Amino acid sequence: MKTKSKILTAVISLSVAFFSAQNGNVQKHFLDLDGASTNIKIQPTMYGIFFEDINFAADGGLYAELIKNRSFEFDEPLTGWKQPNTKTLSPNLDSGFLTIITDKSKTNKNYARITVWNDKNYLLENEGFRGIGLHQGENYDLTFNLENVSGNISAVNTSLIDENGKVISSVYTIIKGGGWQKYNAVFAPSKTVEKAKLQITFTGKGIVNMDMISLFPQDTWKGRKGGLRKDLVQKLYDLQPGFLRFPGGCIVEGRTLAERYQWKKTIGKVEDRENLINKWNNGFPHRLTPDYWQSFGLGFFEYFQLAEDLGAEPLPILSCGMACQFNTAELVKMEDLDPYVQDALDLIEFANGDSNTKWGKVRSEMGHPKPFDMKFIGVGNEQWGADYIERYKVFEKAIHTKYPDIKIISGSGPSPDGEFFEYGWKELKKLNAQIVDEHYYNSPEWFLKNAGRYDEYDRSGPKVFAGEYAAQSVGVVKPDNKNNWLTALSEAAFMTGLERNADVVTMTSYAPLLAHAEGWQWTPDLIWFNNLKSYATPNYYVQKLFSNNKGTDLIKISENGNPLRGENNLYASAVKDSKKNEVIIKIVNANPLEKSVEISTSKIKLGKKMTKIILTSSGLADENNFQSETIIPKEENQTIKNGKISADIPANSLVIFKIK
Repeated sequence: MKTKSKILTAVISLSVAFFSAQNGNVQKHFLDLDGASTNIKIQPTMYGIFFEDINFAADGGLYAELIKNRSFEFDEPLTGWKQPNTKTLSPNLDSGFLTIITDKSKTNKNYARITVWNDKNYLLENEGFRGIGLHQGENYDLTFNLENVSGNISAVNTSLIDENGKVISSVYTIIKGGGWQKYNAVFAPSKTVEKAKLQITFTGKGIVNMDMISLFPQDTWKGRKGGLRKDLVQKLYDLQPGFLRFPGGCIVEGRTLAERYQWKKTIGKVEDRENLINKWNNGFPHRLTPDYWQSFGLGFFEYFQLAEDLGAEPLPILSCGMACQFNTAELVKMEDLDPYVQDALDLIEFANGDSNTKWGKVRSEMGHPKPFDMKFIGVGNEQWGADYIERYKVFEKAIHTKYPDIKIISGSGPSPDGEFFEYGWKELKKLNAQIVDEHYYNSPEWFLKNAGRYDEYDRSGPKVFAGEYAAQSVGVVKPDNKNNWLTALSEAAFMTGLERNADVVTMTSYAPLLAHAEGWQWTPDLIWFNNLKSYATPNYYVQKLFSNNKGTDLIKISENGNPLRGENNLYASAVKDSKKNEVIIKIVNANPLEKSVEISTSKIKLGKKMTKIILTSSGLADENNFQSETIIPKEENQTIKNGKISADIPANSLVIFKIK
């Protein structure tokens, strides 16, 4: 269904009250806020973030490296590199050429051997990730490893050039001595460029070996060398997330077991980490991305460090011995499962062990002697069926025998209903599973209709982790999905139901998190970025408003004694924040007409000053973009009279009331 017709359908379905409004009169609703304790706590983990390396989210995104294939490790080792003056069927005596040398005994097995016959004509260029983004006034660190093999090459000349080939910064590096050495230089671009290239030439003739050619902005998150992209981490920090789930997602499973994510290969020295093809390299026919690999410069240590920076609980997800069931569905035999289980046990030691333990020592040597205090671990991503349950049992027994306090996240598959979903829940309940991960990618209508989904869930069963959800404006895995106001509004309505059932739902996260404007595979996504800047979607602001206003204790808000879960297109939840001494009410009006509410209170005393936060847009198809963010929260102050809250709720809006 085309986006416009989808939105039109939604508008029609949300317009029940339109015909009851006479001469523009605003429909009024009388609500009751009951301040009595429900004995239901809002968990600090209620609203978190889910990171997966999809859409160039790591390399080319959050990981601030600007050189693609910096160590020539892709299956096509010259991916990202060009030699403009080198011909294939020629000895290139008028320029030079590059060959790849492989040492299979090393994890970083490839390096470039460069033969320069004519230093006036040989060029080597790197295109970056859809170009190299550079900001005027900022400095960039270039590093490379080089071995002078033979000849008289005396210097490496590196330049950053703009889209027209004009040099915007250059550095001359003198080569010293023999053997492999690391060289450093600093660029200061003379202008801002979105799609620059790195260009390398040489002074002299001869042969050199080069590896780990790397370029980073100095202005990274917390100023860490070789660190993370500052503007993207800032947006994550502003969400005030309760947890960080990483590294995925389907890349945990891999297309095959050999291509699964193995955390031990992502720690230690960055230059020794073994590169791996990204599952999303060829995941979707509509967005084949043959240059999508994982350098693991953003590895498990960095994920734990990021979670710590964000004040979020780390939540790693590990392979359970099942490759992606949408791909090969390859299974490790049960008798061969032990190494996978040991990886989970070793990860807990890496995160929480003291410096005297094997893996705690590794963490300490990487610069973090203090344990990360990990409390959660996920077994499998979204596997389903008896094969998953059989393997989950083994993991659960081993983990809880050694680490009884660790909470295990299990999975109910990729769908919010159906035969496999029901089977998974039935079996996990028998096993007294602690937290079950549910995923739902569906239409805005589905989210609006399912705000009461958890009202009837078993209060004595496992808790729920709403681990991946996002409204799809066109359809699941459709490239034309948009982050428009309709999708964000429907998610807000659904989230009132998550919050209202906080005794069952203890963790939630939108997915996917990040997307490069030219390197994406999946839509919609929470935050979009290009090589220079990023913008937050309306969906992001919904997440931020809920997370920044989650409170500590659930209280009841109702109309005629019933929870607001879509009747008359109204949705609501309410909490107290005992730390800030606030009452916070969230109301969604999924109706094309404004509504008026009068909220009476009982068993709670409110102050007279109220902050009203409004998130809305005039059109359901409206979006934010790189040029402007028009859909953003706006605040206004109101006064409470006679102990009653009276306010207008704009059409198609999320409104939050905060009262001291």
